[in-house]
Amino acid sequence: MPDATLHSTAHDPDDFAVQIADQVESFLVAVTEVAKGDEPGSAVPFLLLEVSQLLLAGGRLGAHEDIVPEERYEPDLGPEPDVDELRENLARLLDPVDVYSEVFDPYEPRKAPVPARISDDLADVITDLRHGMAHYRAGRVTEALWWWQFSYFSNWGATASGTLRALHSVLAHVRLDQPLAELDGLDTDQGMGDETLEFEAGRVMAEEIGGPLGVRPLK
Repeated sequence: MPDATLHSTAHDPDDFAVQIADQVESFLVAVTEVAKGDEPGSAVPFLLLEVSQLLLAGGRLGAHEDIVPEERYEPDLGPEPDVDELRENLARLLDPVDVYSEVFDPYEPRKAPVPARISDDLADVITDLRHGMAHYRAGRVTEALWWWQFSYFSNWGATASGTLRALHSVLAHVRLDQPLAELDGLDTDQGMGDETLEFEAGRVMAEEIGGPLGVRPLK
């Protein structure tokens, strides 16, 4: 089916291409707004929601049969939009929890975890999604779907999944009063027992990390 025919369904909310494009566009807009830093108190919960919703679109693309573009070679889209400012803004916004440990491939257990950054991950995902969106807006719907599916498997699917785990971990640690490992040795020179140390570490984490990021422990 040629792109022009596919694109003619762009107003049909039940069309697969329209639904995927809407989810991609929603993610792009939402993360760009978060990066402005106007509402730092809701940054982590909001990013968790947006990444979760994006991965639903990714799952649908992954479960879909292989999408084959009409042209053998991908049309030139020109220079990619710069994402450095967005990355830097996210890094400042998420500074207390930006760096996390990631296992690159869960089926290679002997591979050591590597450091990653939520801000880098989100900027990387946005670059992939914008590339496909440029095709979509130009009317090359099949090309857009092919790119989003291909890059889901080759890059942004795994990257977004790692980001989701990191964001989930931040919220879980704070909401459940569970200290991060980096805080386990807090105030050891004061002779506190293990249970007191754990409570104190959780309290400090909630205040120093949860407070600035707008999350609180469950009551």
